[in-house]
Formats: sequence, C-alpha cells, structure tokens
Amino acid sequence: MTTHSSGSGRGSDLPLPFAATSTEGMAARWVRWVAAAGPWRTPLADPTGEDAARNQPRDVWFLAGTTGGVERRHITVPAQTPLFGPAFCMWSSDVLGRDDLPDAYGSVTVDGEPRPTTPTGTPSPFDVRGVWLNPVTRTRRTVPLSVWGVWAEIPPLAPGRHEIVLDGGDGHGFTVGVHFTVDVTRD
Repeated sequence: MTTHSSGSGRGSDLPLPFAATSTEGMAARWVRWVAAAGPWRTPLADPTGEDAARNQPRDVWFLAGTTGGVERRHITVPAQTPLFGPAFCMWSSDVLGRDDLPDAYGSVTVDGEPRPTTPTGTPSPFDVRGVWLNPVTRTRRTVPLSVWGVWAEIPPLAPGRHEIVLDGGDGHGFTVGVHFTVDVTRD
C-alpha cells in the first residue's frame, strides 16, 4: 500500500491555476487525490478506512467523503500532519459556486467540538488526470473540472485517538457523512 508520496498520485504533477496551499488549491488537490484511485480501491467507497493512506501527499492528510450515505472509518495519521476534506462537495465541468448550490450545508467536528468550515469553489477549471474508471472523471485522459464544497482545514492533532465527523448535503435529500476514528501516531 502506498502511503505518503511526494504528490498525490496520477496527475499530481499538473500545474494548478491557484496556490496549492490555498483552500481552492487544496480542494483541487483533493479532487486529484480521489481521481488517482481506481474503482476498486477508491477512498470514497472505503467502508473501513483501509484505503485512506493510498496516495496521500506529504504536506496534508486528505479525508475522504462518500458518494452518498454515511460511512465509519478507522484511519491512522502521522503526527504533525494537518488534515483537509469536505463536509460536502461536488465537481463539474462547469465552474460551480454558492449560487449553484444555495441550500448545500456542511459541518465538521473534532472530538465533539465544531470546527470552522469554508464554503469555497475553484474560480476556474483545473486539470484532473486520474486512473481508468476513477470516481471523478472515469478516464485516464486529462479533464478540466471545477469543484465547490464546504471544506475543513484541521490543524495537526495531538498524538492519540480522536473522532472526526464530516456531515453535509445538497439541501435536497442528497447527504454524505463520515465518522472517523483517527489514531495519530507519535513522532
């Protein structure tokens, strides 16, 4: 199993039209991370957390949502690693914004405490090149996409066990949620 890589899998070497560490850049990198996984090992459909470490970049740990419904996952995260993921997101070939999803919502808690979320979309398309049948583009070809979501940036957690809950939806019946048990390693 691949753990931390210098990028985040196939297509991570493509340039971004915005800063890689901005919320927009992190959201785009998250989409590319999801696209780097094939249909049989996608973090979005991982019922246990066993695929969570696949293709993770070195500078952040991406938390995977779902394609609908609620999952419970147990993951292990290296110490001193920030986390980033969506309470809710959607990607499209069109640029998406809050006006496109006015009823969308999302919340994140860490150890029962609410964490700030940022509703953000990419202001322009970015290129995604994934593996065959990936859950984002379903092709190996480079595809320009945009993403909008309610994102959480979580600073590094103290070593030990933590609970993270991502919960969101489009406001029209489509809901997603993940309950993570997170073991943070010691240095």
